[in-house]
Amino acid sequence: MSSTEPVIRIADLPDRVGQTVTVRGWVTHLRSSGKIAFIVLRDGTGLLQCVVVKKEVDEASWETFGTLTLETSITVTGAVRADARQVGGVELGVTTLSVIGASPLDYPIQPKEHGVDFLLDHRHFWLRTPRQVAIMRIRNEIEQGIHDFFYERGFLRVDTPILTAAIGERSGLFSTEYFDEGNAYLAQTGQLYGEAAAAAFGKIYTFGPTFRAEKSKTRRHLTEFWMIEPEVAFNDTHANMQLQEDFVSFLVQRVVERRRAELAELERDVTKLERIRGPFPRIDYTDAVATLQKKGSAVQWGEDLGAEDEALLVEDYETPIFICNYPKEAKAFYMKENPADPRTVLCDDMLAPEGYGEIIGGSQREDDYDKLLHRIQEEGLPLDAYGWYLDLRKYGTFVHSGFGLGLERTVAWICGTPHIRECIPFPRMMHRLRP
Repeated sequence: MSSTEPVIRIADLPDRVGQTVTVRGWVTHLRSSGKIAFIVLRDGTGLLQCVVVKKEVDEASWETFGTLTLETSITVTGAVRADARQVGGVELGVTTLSVIGASPLDYPIQPKEHGVDFLLDHRHFWLRTPRQVAIMRIRNEIEQGIHDFFYERGFLRVDTPILTAAIGERSGLFSTEYFDEGNAYLAQTGQLYGEAAAAAFGKIYTFGPTFRAEKSKTRRHLTEFWMIEPEVAFNDTHANMQLQEDFVSFLVQRVVERRRAELAELERDVTKLERIRGPFPRIDYTDAVATLQKKGSAVQWGEDLGAEDEALLVEDYETPIFICNYPKEAKAFYMKENPADPRTVLCDDMLAPEGYGEIIGGSQREDDYDKLLHRIQEEGLPLDAYGWYLDLRKYGTFVHSGFGLGLERTVAWICGTPHIRECIPFPRMMHRLRP
């Protein structure tokens, strides 16, 4: 069937009340009372109730309704009517109906409980459900907010390599043979290249996929995830934390202002998000360990903080908090030695409230050539892979700092979702490579 009526997206229908239009989409619900039938249609922009009255449509359209099943893709034409009871405030009075693509009766995702493994096996269909749509729209809003935040502040986006000879973190690596050059690694971070770019452009950010071959099954870990990593020339650790605070506050309030409907779909307590405005408390690592020990944790000074420790630290706060100045041995080689306590480095972790843990790791970078060289050697890293990185300290060294924000962890916190696997379209985990 063809139609001369304009094809309109569901989200745009409130501006078309009284007009006859054509809509294309997928069937999500069906019901009939004999001479009148109802179709709920989605097209990716919203939901629309379509009303099919037997005496107002041709025989072919009425018979077509009888063949419809869940997720059949269809074309409907009809008049847009205002109806405050409906999602979007409108419904469609159908005059003609035709099938674009049929859907068998055994569509896998049914209106019943499904196990997580089943849903992950059918992630390509699970994405169509209202909860997943809400999460992905919030993720998209956060991504757009990230670009807007940095663009408005004069940052340059720099795209860094995914295949690299230099590693940035101690955690596991995915490696592959790279022609005659030996092993290449899937990037754990774009930071090292970001530092080089900061020396060229002053302030930059990278935004791309990163990979960690950690054998972790926690609700906070993926093997492939997205990181946002600003790097700013002449920013010290305090300016670095201020940027983080401004950044996170901006992103949360943007979602609160623009994605109320999606937060409602997720039953997210918006009042908790509305409180996310700076300043955020800053706690020295040494004080944090003392607090944890008083709360019953077995953590000792010098150890990194685990998820349970992080949850204990944030339970008394409604906003994110900074934990600053970790021991040198617990952190990466590139972090600046703390002049006030050489056992520690000038770094911070931002912990989200409600037990969501670390969403940002940041630091002032070591700008002293000899100290950085010593740290690289201490870590047993190949000097030939880091010669260019050391050059940044040899030719016009400069104070600089940056951080990395994990996108999926941030989405999980803002959405209030219990597991990070729902916050990326197709999650990659230890035992999950398909679909």
